[in-house]
Amino acid sequence: MKLATYVRGGHESFGVVTDDGIVDAPTAWPNGPGSVLKALQAPPEALARLAELAPAAGERIPLADVQLLAPIPQPPKVLGLAVNYAEHHAECNRGSELPGDPHARTTPRPFLMPGTAVAAPNAEIPWPGFSRDVDHEIELAVVIGSRAKDVSPEEALACIAGYTIANDISARTVTHAEGRAERPKDAFFDWLHGKWADGFCPLGPWIVTADEIPDPQGLDLELTVDGETRQRSNTGHMIFPVWEVVAFLSRLMTLVPGDVIATGTPSGVGWATGKLLAGGETLTCRIERIGELTNTIGQPPEDFYAPCAG
Repeated sequence: MKLATYVRGGHESFGVVTDDGIVDAPTAWPNGPGSVLKALQAPPEALARLAELAPAAGERIPLADVQLLAPIPQPPKVLGLAVNYAEHHAECNRGSELPGDPHARTTPRPFLMPGTAVAAPNAEIPWPGFSRDVDHEIELAVVIGSRAKDVSPEEALACIAGYTIANDISARTVTHAEGRAERPKDAFFDWLHGKWADGFCPLGPWIVTADEIPDPQGLDLELTVDGETRQRSNTGHMIFPVWEVVAFLSRLMTLVPGDVIATGTPSGVGWATGKLLAGGETLTCRIERIGELTNTIGQPPEDFYAPCAG
């Protein structure tokens, strides 16, 4: 089942996406949950009931008649994962090598992103005023469906409601470093600041429920910029599979329904290839069995943020 959030005629709603269009859930189930998030927060029977709506419903709304939003426009939490593909670590030449068996001798490196980073499919991503160098990162995103605290990897899969696509847009440099006195950990915080800008985490086009993707570690990924392939890989190359990521995070914090976890990017990012983004370019992310997420990057500002100027 595919669950989408959308706007039609100025009204926000959600529904089940079929080959013939969208079945509006509140119309077909008037007393049911009013959003994708509320459906995930409801007892598990709610998703089963939504899956039954499509075959029985009469009216279907053509996809062309709606404006898709992020499946969960304001997730309770958005988390990212740094360096979950060994190939990405290697291309960035960080100056330190992963151990021979990173799965056995390292741990995931998560970070939090604000809800304001979430962007809709087809939305223009604003170019932030604090960076001259903006990059792309296609990622499989996990959507949590039930509360997870201190779960094992074996238990983690049952906590996943489904999957969507994330583009973890990244500011590779920050202008507030210019003229700044260096302090320990500056490089780390500059990198972290580069993940927080408005619209820097497009999500979509919908959530595909976990029953339709029993093995999330065998999905092909591809990102193109103006039609040119920049990233191509398979989720089977992750260092930590999704169930281990969920289990690890559940030891650090309680995961709740609607939380979104971007699980890391493969090689091919612009920082490594010398092909950073330019204003106006179109980015399309494709993940097998999920679909396609397209966005454009806005134009750089004329004046950049310079807190240390003068």
